[in-house]
Amino acid sequence: MSQTQKTISPIDGSIYVERPLADVEQVKSVITQAQKVQKAWSKVSLAERKTICSRAVEAFEANKDKIAEDLCWQMGRPIRFAAGEVESFADRARYLISIADEVLAPIQTSEKIGFERYITSEPVGVVLVIAPWNYPLHTPINAVMPALLAGNSVILKHSAQTPLCAERIVEAFTEAGLPDGVLQFLHMSHENTEMAIKSLEIGAVSFTGSVPAGVIVEHAAAGRFINLGLELGGKDPTYIRQDAELKHAVESTVDGAFFNSGQSCCGIERIYVNESIYDEYLAAFIARVKEYKLGRSDDTETTLGPLVRTSAAEFVRNQIIEAVKQGAKAHINPAEFDLDEAGTPYMAPQVLTNVDHTMRVMTEESFGPVVGIMKVSSDEEAIRLMNDSEFGLTASIFSADIEKSVILGNELEAGTFFVNRCDYLDPELVWTGVKNTGRGCTLSKLGFSNFIRAKSFHIKTNV
Repeated sequence: MSQTQKTISPIDGSIYVERPLADVEQVKSVITQAQKVQKAWSKVSLAERKTICSRAVEAFEANKDKIAEDLCWQMGRPIRFAAGEVESFADRARYLISIADEVLAPIQTSEKIGFERYITSEPVGVVLVIAPWNYPLHTPINAVMPALLAGNSVILKHSAQTPLCAERIVEAFTEAGLPDGVLQFLHMSHENTEMAIKSLEIGAVSFTGSVPAGVIVEHAAAGRFINLGLELGGKDPTYIRQDAELKHAVESTVDGAFFNSGQSCCGIERIYVNESIYDEYLAAFIARVKEYKLGRSDDTETTLGPLVRTSAAEFVRNQIIEAVKQGAKAHINPAEFDLDEAGTPYMAPQVLTNVDHTMRVMTEESFGPVVGIMKVSSDEEAIRLMNDSEFGLTASIFSADIEKSVILGNELEAGTFFVNRCDYLDPELVWTGVKNTGRGCTLSKLGFSNFIRAKSFHIKTNV
């Protein structure tokens, strides 16, 4: 008898989706089919692959309202924002389609009499994409689209919290005319996911999730020498210099810290503010945070929804309680926010000061609606504290001095550096990280690298 996967909605605790988990034989069957059809798909012209992928994006967009509703109920994003991820899915997908000809074109070498030499890009075969629940649409398309364009077949495994996202993506590509088996989804247990990674047919894995889960993925793939893309944790910092445009800095960093209830790998979790503007910045920041409306995600007035599950909210609450016991000051009274209640996924935003790096809330990924704010006296102190982390996804500086900011940015240990913005993915820029944030990259022209292998042709023509 097969196991059943239940998706509990954070909105009201109801079962929103229930799906049987694939057993071992079903997993093997899907992998076998993916391998079987991949060769034929790789021989389809790139022009035709692009056409099918473009039609898939159109089909996905046409179902935007239903997809947004499903997203709202599965992981708790407020309905007023949910459709935005469908739009970013489409933007990223279309950009990747637009650069495919250039990225996948043969690389010609310099002329050499009597020889023809060039380098081609070949697909790796079957790609396994393991997608997260917090951004379950645009995160997987970062991998699915370049993998398909490069001639691979793809198996999509979503979090148990967002299984309908996998189904909707596959449905759109099927409607667009993608041959059967080229893109499939699997709802499967952790054990069977590890088994799939170990399968000899899998040529690459793209994973987004926690550091402990990334370690498991890397161990499962050990000794196979396949391509691995691992986007893991984050504890992203920002620095507000003394010459920052205050209103813009406050608006940007509040949104960067609390959008999606803080459940973003590149969300702002640590803020360092120059002492000369600290008080003014803090007052404006707190006032802005108090404007949020905590509520059910299906309420169009809600701007801060519940966390994905009660255990996630309790984790963040415990970080806050521990920090306050260690001397931190909490500036938000949760009683001012309707629905905030211990033992539920509904949690008011919180701003902490008097914090330092001995506190878990300043070093351990929170993934929730809390941010710590520290006063600093110099650029040097800010950079030292920003780099004092096991993670390195993004970092940002708010300042009127762009030249100085870029100089400081060169000292930051992060995959993406922002000036006067934060918490944003530009599809033309590579998305990557350093330290325990992981390895590999997505987006940009470099985002195809995990799904292709280079092959050199060295032809002597004057025999």
